[in-house]
Amino acid sequence: MENGRLSMSARYCKEIAELYEQEQNLEQAIAYYDKAADLFQGEEVTTSANSCKQKIAQFSAQLEQYQKAIEIFEEVARQSLNSNLLKYGVRGHLLNAGICQLCKGDVVAITNALERYQELDPTFSGTREYRLLADLAAALDEEDVVKFTDAVKEFDSMTKLDEWKTTLLLRVKLLLKAKEDEEDDLT
Repeated sequence: MENGRLSMSARYCKEIAELYEQEQNLEQAIAYYDKAADLFQGEEVTTSANSCKQKIAQFSAQLEQYQKAIEIFEEVARQSLNSNLLKYGVRGHLLNAGICQLCKGDVVAITNALERYQELDPTFSGTREYRLLADLAAALDEEDVVKFTDAVKEFDSMTKLDEWKTTLLLRVKLLLKAKEDEEDDLT
């Protein structure tokens, strides 16, 4: 970095982050992905910067830092809308942000987020990703585990969910199940 070779520094930071990722040291991986993202951004290599930011968001969510993850996914989605090459990934970024919203367990927040996402990308409301988030939010609001599970199964049958999404959705389901069990105990 001292010699002004920022692109090379960015790649090295990313490689260090990947090593920490392999060791499951997510805090250090986040730190180095963050450095790499800043350096890539400084060199205007947006795709690489966004790739690093997405890793930061994913690891933040795994560490239950949902708000941080939401902000990053939403930022990447906003930036991607301006690029013909990247705009097709916007609904995936918004889905990830929405899943993180669900993990917080706040139905009002997820409803507000869905409205924001529609304003950000008017085509989002016609996607399967939007429908999944809306169905999951409704299931969360109704505290209906079966409805939640059915919505996930239906989406997964058409678009396979990756391990990260599955893990977070399982957290939401367990949260929902705990609420349901709590109500059963009261009756």
